[in-house]
Formats: sequence, C-alpha cells, structure tokens
Amino acid sequence: MDPGIAYSVLAAFVWGVYIFALKRYFPGYSGAVITVVVNAFAVLLYLPVTAVTYDPAAVPSLAELGAMGVLIVAGTAVLVGVAFILFVDALAAGDVSYVAPINKLVPVFVLPIEILFLNQFLTGLQVLGVAVATVAVYVANYEGGAFLDPLRRAVRSRPAQLALASAACYAASDVGKRVALQELGIPTSVFVPVLFTGAALAVLPVAARNWTSIRGDVPKFVAAGALVAVGEHVTSTAFGLVPASIASPIVNTQAIVAVVLGGVVLKESQFGLRLAAAVLAVAGVSLIALGDLSALAALVG
Repeated sequence: MDPGIAYSVLAAFVWGVYIFALKRYFPGYSGAVITVVVNAFAVLLYLPVTAVTYDPAAVPSLAELGAMGVLIVAGTAVLVGVAFILFVDALAAGDVSYVAPINKLVPVFVLPIEILFLNQFLTGLQVLGVAVATVAVYVANYEGGAFLDPLRRAVRSRPAQLALASAACYAASDVGKRVALQELGIPTSVFVPVLFTGAALAVLPVAARNWTSIRGDVPKFVAAGALVAVGEHVTSTAFGLVPASIASPIVNTQAIVAVVLGGVVLKESQFGLRLAAAVLAVAGVSLIALGDLSALAALVG
C-alpha cells in the first residue's frame, strides 16, 4: 500500500475512535474543559516531534507574517476551539451515529468560502458532491412521514444544528490552515502545537467559568491528548505524501468508523440508516475533493 494512503487510513481510524471516545468516556464535561485539557496534553505529547524537526530558517518571523498573517493564525485557532465545543455539545445532545455524519460535511462549507475569498471555481463533480452530502443529512433524519419531514427535522434538531454549526467553523478553520501552511509557509511541526495552544487559550475563559475537576479522569484525558496528537501528525503526514483529493475522502471515513462504534458498542438506534448517511457523507466529500481539476489530473497521471 502507498504510504500516503496507509497514513490516511490510519488517520481515519484514529479520528473515528476519538469521536466515539468523546461520547463514551467524557460525559459531564463541557466542550470548553475538554478542549483546554486535551489540547494541553496534546501539545506536551507533540513537542518532541517539533523539537526533532524544528528548523529556525524555515519558520517565518512575525514581521514576515505581518498583521494579517498573525490574524489568520489566531483566527484559525479560535475557530478550531469553537468548532470543537459545538461538536462536543452536539454529541452530548444526540447519538454519535447521528452527529458524526452531519459534522463531517465540512467540505460543503469550505467550497463557498474558497469561492468567495480564494477564487475557487465550482465544478460539476463538486455540485454533485454537495447534492450527495445533502442527501446524507436527509437520510440521517429519515423516520418516515412526508417527503420534507427529514429536512424539517434536521432544521429543528438541536444536535443537527450544533453539528452543522461546528462543521461551518471547521470549514473556516480549514481554509485558515491552508493559508497558514501554504501561503504563509509555516511548517506543520510548528503550526500544529501553535494551533493546539491557541485553541485552548481561546476557550480558556469559558472553561474557567464552568470548570469541572478532572482529577479522577486524568488517564482518560492523557489518552485523548495522545489520540489528538497522533491524529494531527498522521493527517498532516498523509496530506504531505498524496494529493488532498486522495487523502481527504479516506480521512473522512472517520465518520463511518464512529457510526459503527456507536451502533455496535453503544447500541444506538437506527444504526442502518445512520451508517448509510455516513457512507453518503463520505461519498459527497469524495466528489467535492475530486472536483478539483488538478486533483483529477494527478489521479490520472
């Protein structure tokens, strides 16, 4: 197997297990508290990677980044923190097998952002991908009744609202990551701990107001931090080895992993429908990624 594809598959499993673990092992903790603690452990566990790969000459200075560059990095970190809080709240309000497929529709929100700000063009495959992703939301909310009932249910469902809001924030942060890593030239091994730290600091005031002691669950938080550190590193490695059009759909199969774990381990209802929704969500993400003509050229080549 190509190393890039292998890393992508590993990333999907890591993130899928992480989504399931959030639902299974962290009830009673707010998204803000989880963000601060997990990110703190993730930074500590990731620092050895940064230390080994750090090259001062490759890191742009604050002057080189400029005010706009600093704002983009800071804004990206804040969006990651907000997106995670919304996602945890969605998991607290609904089943993981329901929330995961909806939350993984990030590319649906990335497209309009890139069209508006980065002169991205919408291809036919990408339009089809958005349509398939919309069908995924419909299937996730299907319980019979009139044709439009599932869409009305999605609009009124609190878990769906939170999952979609989280996806929108993740989409904006993904565009910020792209700018930071590509246009600004920040090395991945430096950007990852900066992102972790920034996201934790952004939500720290919220966490402090409603702090919950973690004393009895420290090992769980350390394990979660390790999953996040490994997930970010493996994902970044995958995107560095194969085109995004190949890595992104594979990594986003994490939704299927989370749905299967939720259905099998937690015995969540409507497992079959939600698994179908997860598959459709991944299919939509794949079509959106493949809609990039340069990615298609890379695949053909």
